[in-house]
Amino acid sequence: MGIMGAAMAANLARAGFSVKVWNRTAGRAGLASAVEAGAVACPSLAETVNGAEAVFLCLGEEADLQDVVFRGDGVAARASAGTIIVDMSTTGPGCARESAAKLAEHNMAFLDAPVTGGDVGARNGTLTIMVGGDQSAFDKCMPFFQAMGKTIKHCGPVGSGQSLKLCNQVLCAVNMVAVCEAFQLAESLGIDPNLVVEVCGSGAAASWALSNLGPRIINEDFKPGFKISHMMKDLRLVRESLNSITRNFPGTKLAEEMFFVCEKLAGTAGGDQGTQAMMLAYKESNNAAV
Repeated sequence: MGIMGAAMAANLARAGFSVKVWNRTAGRAGLASAVEAGAVACPSLAETVNGAEAVFLCLGEEADLQDVVFRGDGVAARASAGTIIVDMSTTGPGCARESAAKLAEHNMAFLDAPVTGGDVGARNGTLTIMVGGDQSAFDKCMPFFQAMGKTIKHCGPVGSGQSLKLCNQVLCAVNMVAVCEAFQLAESLGIDPNLVVEVCGSGAAASWALSNLGPRIINEDFKPGFKISHMMKDLRLVRESLNSITRNFPGTKLAEEMFFVCEKLAGTAGGDQGTQAMMLAYKESNNAAV
């Protein structure tokens, strides 16, 4: 019940589905917002998944998925045979294929269904959902997906959704470099950065990041819609997926370096900032150059 999961659960409840929610850390603010929308908060994972047609997960990384699903009293042990397990986290194609194989031993289907659209898309139910897995499981879950997203695409077998999400994260990361550099150029040339959002955002240079995160950068609002620590994890997954591919990705490498600088600027809190905080790394770099 984090930034994304709580909003998605709330939209499922508002759509009229019977929704039970659980969070590993009690008292999370997202739990209250989901309950307010009509979901029922459960005290345990076992109670949450009992009798569920589908179990949706929105977690941080691969280790979290393994813990919640496969530990002794996790989802695999507590959900009923035939339950569809849907991972909406970004955990990589390898983790998705491994999870599907393990769940098949429990007679459970698995869909990897990572999302994009940020906190805005999660709240508004306009997420893009990229799904890998069995077509019949996808079809059964389509009504649920439609309550949470606007663009829902079955991308192929298990792991396909995760693979496409990594492509998406490369686009997001490198796009943030472009947004920050455009703002830096505007400042250097005496141009109001709001004009970059308003005018450039209406033409060929338009992007989700410019329109949605550009104003946050201008207002120095670095609260997370999507945390830098999560983006760093996703870019690690990109690197790991490239181990057997001999191609050069300099833009992705630069984005990762800038996120790393920003992460370290604020100490332990750096990774909790939104990805738009990359601008702080550019400002630090410029100050050092002066």
